[in-house]
Amino acid sequence: MLNKSSSSILSLKKPKNSYLSQSTKHNMGIKSKLIMPAAKWTANHINKWAERAVEDQDKIMMKLVSKAKNTKFGKDHGFENIKSYEDYKNQVPIRDYEGLRPYVDEVVNGKSDILWPGKPKYFAKTSGTTSGVKYIPLTADSMPNHMNSAKSAMLNYIAESKDASVFDGKMIFLSGSPELSQKGGINTGRLSGIVNHEIPRWLKANQLPSYETNCIEEWEEKLEKIVDETLMNDMRLISGIPPWVQMYYERLLERTGKSTIKEIFPNFNLFMYGGVNFEPYRAQLESLIGERIPSVELYPASEGFIAFQVNQNEQGLLLNTKSGIFFEFIPVDEVHKEKPIRLKLDQVELGKDYALIINNNAGLWGYSIGDSVRFVSFAPYKLVVSGRIKHYISAFGEHVIGKEVEEAILNVANKQNISIVEFTVAPQVNPADGSTPYHEWFVEFVDAPKDMAAFSKSVDLEMVKQNIYYEDLIKGKILQPLKINKLKTDAFRSFMRDQGKLGGQNKVPRLSNDRKIADKLNKYID
Repeated sequence: MLNKSSSSILSLKKPKNSYLSQSTKHNMGIKSKLIMPAAKWTANHINKWAERAVEDQDKIMMKLVSKAKNTKFGKDHGFENIKSYEDYKNQVPIRDYEGLRPYVDEVVNGKSDILWPGKPKYFAKTSGTTSGVKYIPLTADSMPNHMNSAKSAMLNYIAESKDASVFDGKMIFLSGSPELSQKGGINTGRLSGIVNHEIPRWLKANQLPSYETNCIEEWEEKLEKIVDETLMNDMRLISGIPPWVQMYYERLLERTGKSTIKEIFPNFNLFMYGGVNFEPYRAQLESLIGERIPSVELYPASEGFIAFQVNQNEQGLLLNTKSGIFFEFIPVDEVHKEKPIRLKLDQVELGKDYALIINNNAGLWGYSIGDSVRFVSFAPYKLVVSGRIKHYISAFGEHVIGKEVEEAILNVANKQNISIVEFTVAPQVNPADGSTPYHEWFVEFVDAPKDMAAFSKSVDLEMVKQNIYYEDLIKGKILQPLKINKLKTDAFRSFMRDQGKLGGQNKVPRLSNDRKIADKLNKYID
Protein backbone atom coordinates (compact mmCIF):
# COMPACT_ATOMS: atom_id res chain seq x y z
CA MET A 1 0.00 0.00 0.00
CA LEU A 2 2.91 2.32 -0.15
CA ASN A 3 3.10 5.64 -1.22
CA LYS A 4 2.37 12.30 -2.68
CA SER A 5 -0.36 14.06 -3.74
CA SER A 6 0.50 12.96 -5.57
CA SER A 7 3.74 13.92 -8.01
CA SER A 8 6.57 12.92 -5.82
CA ILE A 9 10.21 13.84 -6.07
CA LEU A 10 10.70 10.13 -6.72
CA SER A 11 9.01 10.46 -10.07
CA LEU A 12 12.02 12.47 -11.25
CA LYS A 13 13.42 9.21 -12.53
CA LYS A 14 13.12 9.16 -16.29
CA PRO A 15 10.77 6.38 -17.39
CA LYS A 16 12.53 3.24 -18.51
CA ASN A 17 10.52 3.16 -21.68
CA SER A 18 8.15 5.39 -23.52
CA TYR A 19 4.52 4.44 -23.55
CA LEU A 20 4.09 6.49 -26.69
CA SER A 21 6.66 4.45 -28.57
CA GLN A 22 4.80 1.22 -28.00
CA SER A 23 3.38 -0.39 -31.12
CA THR A 24 0.02 -1.36 -29.63
CA LYS A 25 -2.83 0.44 -31.41
CA HIS A 26 -6.47 0.63 -30.47
CA ASN A 27 -9.43 0.73 -32.81
CA MET A 28 -11.47 3.78 -31.89
CA GLY A 29 -15.25 3.91 -31.89
CA ILE A 30 -17.58 6.80 -32.70
CA LYS A 31 -17.32 8.51 -29.31
CA SER A 32 -13.52 8.36 -29.26
CA LYS A 33 -13.31 9.76 -32.79
CA LEU A 34 -15.54 12.67 -31.77
CA ILE A 35 -13.35 13.33 -28.74
CA MET A 36 -10.07 13.58 -30.67
CA PRO A 37 -10.56 17.14 -32.07
CA ALA A 38 -11.39 18.40 -28.57
CA ALA A 39 -8.28 16.67 -27.23
CA LYS A 40 -6.05 18.37 -29.82
CA TRP A 41 -7.60 21.76 -29.10
CA THR A 42 -7.08 21.25 -25.35
CA ALA A 43 -3.43 20.29 -25.78
CA ASN A 44 -2.79 23.39 -27.91
CA HIS A 45 -4.59 25.58 -25.37
CA ILE A 46 -2.49 24.18 -22.53
CA ASN A 47 0.73 24.84 -24.46
CA LYS A 48 -0.30 28.46 -25.04
CA TRP A 49 -1.15 29.31 -21.43
CA ALA A 50 1.91 27.44 -20.17
CA GLU A 51 4.06 29.93 -22.12
CA ARG A 52 2.32 32.91 -20.46
CA ALA A 53 2.48 31.60 -16.89
CA VAL A 54 4.10 34.60 -15.17
CA GLU A 55 2.01 37.15 -17.04
CA ASP A 56 -1.21 35.27 -16.30
CA GLN A 57 -0.33 34.90 -12.62
CA ASP A 58 0.14 38.66 -12.22
CA LYS A 59 -3.22 39.30 -13.90
CA ILE A 60 -5.00 36.69 -11.78
CA MET A 61 -3.73 38.25 -8.56
CA MET A 62 -5.12 41.66 -9.45
CA LYS A 63 -8.37 40.17 -10.77
CA LEU A 64 -8.93 38.26 -7.52
CA VAL A 65 -8.24 41.34 -5.42
CA SER A 66 -10.54 43.50 -7.55
CA LYS A 67 -13.45 41.07 -7.39
CA ALA A 68 -13.18 40.55 -3.62
CA LYS A 69 -12.53 44.15 -2.58
CA ASN A 70 -16.08 44.61 -1.23
CA THR A 71 -16.12 41.39 0.79
CA LYS A 72 -15.55 41.51 4.52
CA PHE A 73 -12.07 40.04 4.06
CA GLY A 74 -11.29 42.50 1.29
CA LYS A 75 -12.33 45.46 3.41
CA ASP A 76 -10.45 44.17 6.45
CA HIS A 77 -7.25 43.86 4.39
CA GLY A 78 -7.42 47.04 2.31
CA PHE A 79 -7.89 45.38 -1.07
CA GLU A 80 -8.90 48.66 -2.67
CA ASN A 81 -5.36 49.98 -2.06
CA ILE A 82 -3.50 46.98 -3.45
CA LYS A 83 -1.70 47.84 -6.70
CA SER A 84 1.16 45.32 -6.73
CA TYR A 85 2.37 42.04 -5.29
CA GLU A 86 4.41 43.95 -2.70
CA ASP A 87 1.22 45.69 -1.58
CA TYR A 88 -0.53 42.33 -1.42
CA LYS A 89 2.15 40.76 0.80
CA ASN A 90 1.98 43.73 3.14
CA GLN A 91 -1.79 43.54 3.44
CA VAL A 92 -2.46 39.79 3.51
CA PRO A 93 -0.61 37.54 5.97
CA ILE A 94 0.01 33.82 5.53
CA ARG A 95 -2.62 31.68 7.23
CA ASP A 96 -3.55 28.05 7.69
CA TYR A 97 -7.14 26.94 8.25
CA GLU A 98 -7.13 28.01 11.89
CA GLY A 99 -5.97 31.47 10.90
CA LEU A 100 -8.77 31.83 8.35
CA ARG A 101 -11.36 30.08 10.50
CA PRO A 102 -13.10 33.18 11.92
CA TYR A 103 -14.07 34.13 8.35
CA VAL A 104 -14.99 30.57 7.37
CA ASP A 105 -17.19 30.26 10.46
CA GLU A 106 -19.16 33.30 9.33
CA VAL A 107 -19.72 31.68 5.94
CA VAL A 108 -20.73 28.41 7.63
CA ASN A 109 -23.24 30.43 9.69
CA GLY A 110 -24.92 31.57 6.48
CA LYS A 111 -23.43 35.02 5.91
CA SER A 112 -22.70 36.34 2.40
CA ASP A 113 -19.80 38.33 0.95
CA ILE A 114 -17.31 37.24 3.58
CA LEU A 115 -14.35 35.69 1.73
CA TRP A 116 -15.76 35.87 -1.83
CA PRO A 117 -18.82 37.61 -3.28
CA GLY A 118 -22.03 35.79 -2.40
CA LYS A 119 -22.03 32.33 -0.85
CA PRO A 120 -20.07 29.18 -1.80
CA LYS A 121 -21.70 26.57 -4.01
CA TYR A 122 -20.30 23.79 -1.82
CA PHE A 123 -18.19 23.12 1.24
CA ALA A 124 -15.54 20.43 0.80
CA LYS A 125 -15.42 18.70 4.17
CA THR A 126 -12.01 17.43 5.22
CA SER A 127 -10.42 16.16 8.41
CA GLY A 128 -7.49 18.19 9.65
CA THR A 129 -4.87 16.84 12.06
CA THR A 130 -4.98 20.00 14.18
CA SER A 131 -8.22 21.73 13.15
CA GLY A 132 -10.68 18.84 13.37
CA VAL A 133 -13.27 19.04 10.59
CA LYS A 134 -12.48 21.71 8.02
CA TYR A 135 -14.97 23.32 5.64
CA ILE A 136 -13.21 24.49 2.48
CA PRO A 137 -15.38 26.80 0.35
CA LEU A 138 -15.96 25.93 -3.31
CA THR A 139 -17.65 28.66 -5.33
CA ALA A 140 -19.29 28.81 -8.74
CA ASP A 141 -16.13 30.61 -9.87
CA SER A 142 -13.75 27.99 -8.46
CA MET A 143 -15.53 24.79 -9.53
CA PRO A 144 -14.23 25.02 -13.13
CA ASN A 145 -10.71 24.79 -11.69
CA HIS A 146 -11.52 21.37 -10.24
CA MET A 147 -13.55 20.04 -13.15
CA ASN A 148 -11.71 21.46 -16.15
CA SER A 149 -8.25 20.58 -14.85
CA ALA A 150 -8.98 16.86 -14.59
CA LYS A 151 -10.65 16.95 -17.99
CA SER A 152 -7.70 18.83 -19.49
CA ALA A 153 -5.24 16.29 -18.12
CA MET A 154 -7.18 13.44 -19.70
CA LEU A 155 -7.68 15.15 -23.06
CA ASN A 156 -4.04 16.25 -23.19
CA TYR A 157 -2.97 12.63 -22.74
CA ILE A 158 -5.31 11.57 -25.54
CA ALA A 159 -3.81 14.17 -27.87
CA GLU A 160 -0.29 13.07 -26.89
CA SER A 161 -0.97 9.36 -27.31
CA LYS A 162 -3.35 9.77 -30.27
CA ASP A 163 -5.58 7.21 -28.58
CA ALA A 164 -9.06 8.10 -27.32
CA SER A 165 -10.25 4.51 -26.99
CA VAL A 166 -10.83 4.93 -23.23
CA PHE A 167 -14.11 6.62 -24.18
CA ASP A 168 -15.34 3.50 -25.96
CA GLY A 169 -15.50 1.54 -22.70
CA LYS A 170 -16.13 2.11 -19.02
CA MET A 171 -14.24 4.26 -16.53
CA ILE A 172 -14.07 3.92 -12.78
CA PHE A 173 -13.28 6.75 -10.37
CA LEU A 174 -12.69 5.34 -6.87
CA SER A 175 -13.93 8.16 -4.68
CA GLY A 176 -15.75 9.14 -1.54
CA SER A 177 -19.52 9.13 -1.16
CA PRO A 178 -21.40 11.69 -3.30
CA GLU A 179 -24.06 12.08 -0.60
CA LEU A 180 -24.18 15.69 0.56
CA SER A 181 -25.34 17.26 3.81
CA GLN A 182 -26.15 20.88 4.57
CA LYS A 183 -23.98 23.33 6.46
CA GLY A 184 -25.31 26.86 6.70
CA GLY A 185 -27.63 26.10 3.80
CA ILE A 186 -24.68 25.04 1.62
CA ASN A 187 -24.24 21.54 0.14
CA THR A 188 -21.35 19.87 1.97
CA GLY A 189 -19.39 16.68 1.36
CA ARG A 190 -16.04 15.22 0.37
CA LEU A 191 -14.45 16.82 -2.67
CA SER A 192 -14.39 13.56 -4.62
CA GLY A 193 -18.10 13.12 -3.88
CA ILE A 194 -18.91 16.71 -4.88
CA VAL A 195 -17.10 16.21 -8.18
CA ASN A 196 -19.49 13.33 -8.93
CA HIS A 197 -22.34 15.86 -9.07
CA GLU A 198 -20.47 17.98 -11.61
CA ILE A 199 -19.48 15.28 -14.11
CA PRO A 200 -21.11 16.10 -17.48
CA ARG A 201 -23.90 13.87 -18.74
CA TRP A 202 -21.99 12.73 -21.82
CA LEU A 203 -19.33 11.21 -19.54
CA LYS A 204 -21.67 9.73 -16.93
CA ALA A 205 -22.70 7.01 -19.39
CA ASN A 206 -19.12 5.69 -19.19
CA GLN A 207 -18.76 6.08 -15.42
CA LEU A 208 -18.75 3.36 -12.79
CA PRO A 209 -19.57 2.52 -10.04
CA SER A 210 -23.25 3.40 -9.75
CA TYR A 211 -24.41 6.29 -7.59
CA GLU A 212 -25.91 3.84 -5.09
CA THR A 213 -22.63 1.94 -4.71
CA ASN A 214 -20.65 5.16 -4.43
CA CYS A 215 -22.85 6.19 -1.50
CA ILE A 216 -21.76 3.20 0.61
CA GLU A 217 -19.57 4.54 3.41
CA GLU A 218 -18.04 1.28 4.70
CA TRP A 219 -15.05 0.65 2.43
CA GLU A 220 -14.96 -3.13 2.38
CA GLU A 221 -18.69 -3.38 1.65
CA LYS A 222 -18.30 -0.74 -1.05
CA LEU A 223 -15.35 -2.58 -2.57
CA GLU A 224 -17.40 -5.76 -2.99
CA LYS A 225 -20.15 -3.85 -4.78
CA ILE A 226 -17.60 -2.11 -7.02
CA VAL A 227 -16.17 -5.49 -8.00
CA ASP A 228 -19.72 -6.76 -8.70
CA GLU A 229 -20.46 -3.82 -11.00
CA THR A 230 -17.18 -3.71 -12.89
CA LEU A 231 -16.27 -7.37 -13.21
CA MET A 232 -18.17 -8.01 -16.44
CA ASN A 233 -17.62 -4.55 -17.94
CA ASP A 234 -15.09 -3.33 -20.48
CA MET A 235 -12.97 -1.21 -18.15
CA ARG A 236 -10.66 1.16 -20.06
CA LEU A 237 -9.70 3.78 -17.46
CA ILE A 238 -9.19 3.31 -13.71
CA SER A 239 -8.61 6.29 -11.44
CA GLY A 240 -7.99 6.64 -7.72
CA ILE A 241 -5.46 6.78 -4.90
CA PRO A 242 -2.92 3.94 -5.49
CA PRO A 243 -3.33 2.03 -2.19
CA TRP A 244 -7.09 1.77 -2.66
CA VAL A 245 -6.75 0.87 -6.34
CA GLN A 246 -4.39 -1.90 -5.23
CA MET A 247 -7.08 -3.28 -2.93
CA TYR A 248 -9.54 -3.19 -5.84
CA TYR A 249 -7.12 -5.12 -8.08
CA GLU A 250 -6.43 -7.72 -5.41
CA ARG A 251 -10.13 -8.33 -4.80
CA LEU A 252 -10.78 -8.68 -8.54
CA LEU A 253 -8.08 -11.36 -8.78
CA GLU A 254 -9.38 -13.16 -5.69
CA ARG A 255 -12.91 -13.24 -7.08
CA THR A 256 -11.95 -14.40 -10.58
CA GLY A 257 -8.96 -16.63 -9.94
CA LYS A 258 -7.16 -14.81 -12.75
CA SER A 259 -3.46 -14.02 -12.61
CA THR A 260 -3.53 -10.41 -13.85
CA ILE A 261 -5.93 -7.50 -14.23
CA LYS A 262 -5.22 -7.47 -17.96
CA GLU A 263 -6.82 -10.91 -18.21
CA ILE A 264 -9.98 -9.44 -16.68
CA PHE A 265 -9.89 -6.08 -18.48
CA PRO A 266 -7.90 -6.61 -21.71
CA ASN A 267 -8.68 -3.07 -22.94
CA PHE A 268 -7.60 -1.32 -19.73
CA ASN A 269 -5.08 1.22 -21.00
CA LEU A 270 -4.97 4.29 -18.74
CA PHE A 271 -4.46 4.79 -14.99
CA MET A 272 -5.05 8.24 -13.49
CA TYR A 273 -4.02 8.90 -9.92
CA GLY A 274 -3.21 11.48 -7.30
CA GLY A 275 -3.06 11.96 -3.55
CA VAL A 276 0.12 9.97 -2.88
CA ASN A 277 3.42 9.20 -4.54
CA PHE A 278 2.95 6.38 -7.06
CA GLU A 279 6.55 5.15 -7.24
CA PRO A 280 6.50 3.03 -4.06
CA TYR A 281 3.34 1.30 -5.35
CA ARG A 282 4.42 0.96 -8.96
CA ALA A 283 6.09 -2.45 -8.87
CA GLN A 284 3.24 -4.11 -6.99
CA LEU A 285 0.51 -2.52 -9.11
CA GLU A 286 2.24 -3.40 -12.36
CA SER A 287 2.66 -6.95 -11.13
CA LEU A 288 -1.08 -7.11 -10.44
CA ILE A 289 -1.93 -5.59 -13.83
CA GLY A 290 0.52 -7.81 -15.67
CA GLU A 291 2.31 -5.02 -17.48
CA ARG A 292 3.13 -1.33 -17.31
CA ILE A 293 0.37 0.81 -18.73
CA PRO A 294 0.29 4.58 -19.31
CA SER A 295 -0.57 6.72 -16.32
CA VAL A 296 -1.47 10.37 -15.77
CA GLU A 297 -0.64 11.97 -12.45
CA LEU A 298 -2.89 14.64 -10.96
CA TYR A 299 -2.34 17.05 -8.08
CA PRO A 300 -5.80 17.88 -6.76
CA ALA A 301 -6.60 19.27 -3.33
CA SER A 302 -9.80 20.50 -1.71
CA GLU A 303 -8.33 24.01 -1.88
CA GLY A 304 -7.68 23.81 -5.62
CA PHE A 305 -6.45 21.69 -8.50
CA ILE A 306 -2.76 22.54 -8.41
CA ALA A 307 -1.05 20.73 -11.31
CA PHE A 308 -1.22 17.77 -13.68
CA GLN A 309 1.03 15.65 -15.88
CA VAL A 310 1.25 16.74 -19.51
CA ASN A 311 4.02 14.55 -20.90
CA GLN A 312 4.61 10.82 -20.49
CA ASN A 313 8.38 11.11 -20.82
CA GLU A 314 9.29 14.30 -18.96
CA GLN A 315 9.67 15.18 -15.31
CA GLY A 316 7.13 16.95 -13.18
CA LEU A 317 3.59 18.27 -13.28
CA LEU A 318 2.52 21.44 -15.06
CA LEU A 319 1.50 24.15 -12.60
CA ASN A 320 -2.10 25.24 -13.22
CA THR A 321 -1.29 28.91 -13.74
CA LYS A 322 -4.47 30.00 -15.53
CA SER A 323 -7.28 28.56 -13.45
CA GLY A 324 -8.33 31.09 -10.84
CA ILE A 325 -5.41 30.51 -8.45
CA PHE A 326 -2.56 32.89 -7.68
CA PHE A 327 0.35 30.93 -6.25
CA GLU A 328 2.96 31.99 -3.73
CA PHE A 329 5.99 30.09 -2.47
CA ILE A 330 7.82 30.18 0.86
CA PRO A 331 11.26 28.53 1.28
CA VAL A 332 10.67 25.62 3.66
CA ASP A 333 13.26 26.88 6.15
CA GLU A 334 11.24 30.12 6.41
CA VAL A 335 7.85 28.48 7.01
CA HIS A 336 7.78 28.80 10.79
CA LYS A 337 9.04 32.40 10.88
CA GLU A 338 6.62 35.18 11.81
CA LYS A 339 7.33 37.02 8.55
CA PRO A 340 8.67 34.48 6.06
CA ILE A 341 10.07 35.30 2.65
CA ARG A 342 7.24 35.14 0.11
CA LEU A 343 7.87 34.68 -3.59
CA LYS A 344 5.73 34.69 -6.70
CA LEU A 345 6.28 32.42 -9.65
CA ASP A 346 9.04 34.35 -11.42
CA GLN A 347 11.08 34.54 -8.18
CA VAL A 348 11.46 30.83 -7.40
CA GLU A 349 14.57 28.72 -8.10
CA LEU A 350 14.96 25.24 -9.50
CA GLY A 351 15.66 22.42 -7.06
CA LYS A 352 14.56 24.24 -3.90
CA ASP A 353 11.72 23.16 -1.63
CA TYR A 354 8.91 25.66 -1.13
CA ALA A 355 5.75 25.66 0.96
CA LEU A 356 2.85 26.12 -1.45
CA ILE A 357 0.52 29.06 -0.77
CA ILE A 358 -2.68 29.65 -2.70
CA ASN A 359 -5.00 32.62 -3.22
CA ASN A 360 -8.10 31.71 -5.19
CA ASN A 361 -11.57 32.54 -6.44
CA ALA A 362 -13.13 30.53 -3.63
CA GLY A 363 -11.91 33.10 -1.09
CA LEU A 364 -8.77 31.48 0.26
CA TRP A 365 -6.14 34.17 0.85
CA GLY A 366 -2.47 33.59 1.72
CA TYR A 367 -3.52 30.04 2.48
CA SER A 368 -0.94 27.37 3.23
CA ILE A 369 -2.25 23.99 2.09
CA GLY A 370 0.53 22.17 3.95
CA ASP A 371 2.49 20.83 0.96
CA SER A 372 6.06 21.48 -0.11
CA VAL A 373 6.93 21.51 -3.80
CA ARG A 374 10.09 21.64 -5.89
CA PHE A 375 10.39 23.08 -9.40
CA VAL A 376 12.09 20.90 -11.99
CA SER A 377 11.46 23.12 -15.02
CA PHE A 378 10.74 26.76 -15.85
CA ALA A 379 9.92 26.25 -19.52
CA PRO A 380 7.20 25.40 -18.76
CA TYR A 381 6.77 25.68 -14.98
CA LYS A 382 6.71 22.09 -13.72
CA LEU A 383 7.02 20.86 -10.18
CA VAL A 384 7.00 17.77 -8.01
CA VAL A 385 5.58 17.42 -4.53
CA SER A 386 8.42 16.98 -2.06
CA GLY A 387 6.44 16.44 1.13
CA ARG A 388 4.01 17.72 3.72
CA ILE A 389 4.99 20.73 5.80
CA LYS A 390 3.23 19.24 8.83
CA HIS A 391 4.66 15.77 8.28
CA TYR A 392 8.28 15.89 9.39
CA ILE A 393 10.61 14.77 12.15
CA SER A 394 12.58 17.41 13.99
CA ALA A 395 12.74 16.09 17.54
CA PHE A 396 16.46 16.91 17.55
CA GLY A 397 16.56 19.75 14.98
CA GLU A 398 17.06 17.45 11.97
CA HIS A 399 13.86 18.50 10.13
CA VAL A 400 13.60 15.35 8.04
CA ILE A 401 10.86 15.63 5.40
CA GLY A 402 8.83 13.13 3.40
CA LYS A 403 10.83 13.02 0.20
CA GLU A 404 14.02 12.23 2.19
CA VAL A 405 12.66 9.13 3.90
CA GLU A 406 10.95 7.97 0.70
CA GLU A 407 14.12 8.32 -1.35
CA ALA A 408 16.25 6.68 1.33
CA ILE A 409 14.22 3.49 1.66
CA LEU A 410 13.32 3.19 -2.02
CA ASN A 411 16.91 3.66 -3.15
CA VAL A 412 17.90 0.70 -0.99
CA ALA A 413 14.83 -1.38 -1.79
CA ASN A 414 15.26 -0.92 -5.54
CA LYS A 415 18.94 -1.94 -5.41
CA GLN A 416 18.09 -5.06 -3.40
CA ASN A 417 14.95 -5.87 -5.41
CA ILE A 418 12.77 -5.60 -2.30
CA SER A 419 9.12 -4.52 -2.49
CA ILE A 420 7.56 -2.43 0.25
CA VAL A 421 3.86 -2.19 1.03
CA GLU A 422 3.86 0.84 3.32
CA PHE A 423 5.92 2.54 6.03
CA THR A 424 5.92 5.36 8.53
CA VAL A 425 8.65 6.89 10.71
CA ALA A 426 8.62 8.48 14.18
CA PRO A 427 11.26 9.61 16.69
CA GLN A 428 12.04 7.41 19.69
CA VAL A 429 13.20 10.03 22.15
CA ASN A 430 13.24 7.87 25.30
CA PRO A 431 14.16 4.26 24.47
CA ALA A 432 13.01 1.80 27.16
CA ASP A 433 16.57 0.48 27.56
CA GLY A 434 17.91 3.97 28.28
CA SER A 435 20.03 4.04 25.13
CA THR A 436 20.58 6.93 22.72
CA PRO A 437 17.47 8.16 20.86
CA TYR A 438 16.82 7.10 17.26
CA HIS A 439 14.37 7.25 14.40
CA GLU A 440 12.02 4.27 14.51
CA TRP A 441 10.67 2.91 11.22
CA PHE A 442 7.61 0.70 10.85
CA VAL A 443 7.74 -1.12 7.51
CA GLU A 444 5.44 -3.65 5.91
CA PHE A 445 7.24 -5.62 3.20
CA VAL A 446 5.95 -7.74 0.34
CA ASP A 447 9.06 -9.86 0.84
CA ALA A 448 11.22 -8.90 3.80
CA PRO A 449 15.01 -8.57 3.46
CA LYS A 450 16.92 -11.71 4.42
CA ASP A 451 19.31 -9.60 6.47
CA MET A 452 17.24 -6.91 8.22
CA ALA A 453 20.25 -5.47 10.05
CA ALA A 454 22.11 -4.92 6.79
CA PHE A 455 19.00 -3.42 5.18
CA SER A 456 18.55 -1.02 8.11
CA LYS A 457 22.19 0.02 7.93
CA SER A 458 21.89 0.75 4.22
CA VAL A 459 18.77 2.86 4.77
CA ASP A 460 20.55 4.79 7.52
CA LEU A 461 23.46 5.52 5.18
CA GLU A 462 20.98 6.82 2.61
CA MET A 463 19.39 9.06 5.24
CA VAL A 464 22.82 10.50 6.02
CA LYS A 465 23.12 11.39 2.33
CA GLN A 466 19.64 12.91 2.25
CA ASN A 467 19.84 15.21 5.29
CA ILE A 468 22.95 17.00 6.50
CA TYR A 469 21.44 17.67 9.95
CA TYR A 470 20.65 13.98 10.39
CA GLU A 471 24.25 13.23 9.39
CA ASP A 472 25.56 15.63 12.05
CA LEU A 473 23.36 14.04 14.72
CA ILE A 474 24.53 10.54 13.82
CA LYS A 475 28.20 11.56 13.74
CA GLY A 476 27.82 13.45 17.00
CA LYS A 477 26.15 10.41 18.58
CA ILE A 478 23.10 12.49 19.49
CA LEU A 479 21.16 9.88 17.53
CA GLN A 480 22.00 6.25 17.04
CA PRO A 481 21.34 4.71 13.58
CA LEU A 482 17.70 4.16 12.72
CA LYS A 483 15.87 0.96 13.62
CA ILE A 484 13.33 -0.81 11.41
CA ASN A 485 10.40 -2.82 12.75
CA LYS A 486 9.07 -5.41 10.33
CA LEU A 487 5.26 -5.40 10.44
CA LYS A 488 2.85 -8.26 9.87
CA THR A 489 1.09 -8.76 6.54
CA ASP A 490 -1.81 -6.30 6.11
CA ALA A 491 -0.65 -4.34 9.16
CA PHE A 492 -1.41 -0.92 7.70
CA ARG A 493 -4.81 -1.96 6.37
CA SER A 494 -5.65 -3.34 9.81
CA PHE A 495 -4.40 -0.14 11.43
CA MET A 496 -6.48 2.05 9.10
CA ARG A 497 -9.52 -0.16 9.68
CA ASP A 498 -9.07 0.15 13.45
CA GLN A 499 -8.92 3.94 13.08
CA GLY A 500 -12.09 3.97 10.95
CA LYS A 501 -10.09 5.32 8.00
CA LEU A 502 -10.00 2.41 5.59
CA GLY A 503 -10.70 3.52 2.01
CA GLY A 504 -11.82 6.87 0.67
CA GLN A 505 -9.13 9.55 0.50
CA ASN A 506 -7.39 8.51 3.72
CA LYS A 507 -3.63 8.03 3.70
CA VAL A 508 -1.04 6.94 6.24
CA PRO A 509 1.30 9.85 7.10
CA ARG A 510 4.84 9.01 6.06
CA LEU A 511 6.30 10.99 8.98
CA SER A 512 5.23 12.04 12.46
CA ASN A 513 7.03 14.23 14.96
CA ASP A 514 5.32 12.38 17.83
CA ARG A 515 4.51 8.80 18.83
CA LYS A 516 0.72 8.77 18.26
CA ILE A 517 0.85 6.50 15.20
CA ALA A 518 4.01 4.65 16.20
CA ASP A 519 2.65 3.51 19.55
CA LYS A 520 -0.52 2.16 17.89
CA LEU A 521 1.57 0.22 15.37
CA ASN A 522 3.52 -1.65 18.03
CA LYS A 523 0.88 -4.40 18.18
CA TYR A 524 1.42 -5.12 14.47
CA ILE A 525 5.18 -5.80 14.77
CA ASP A 526 6.04 -9.23 13.40
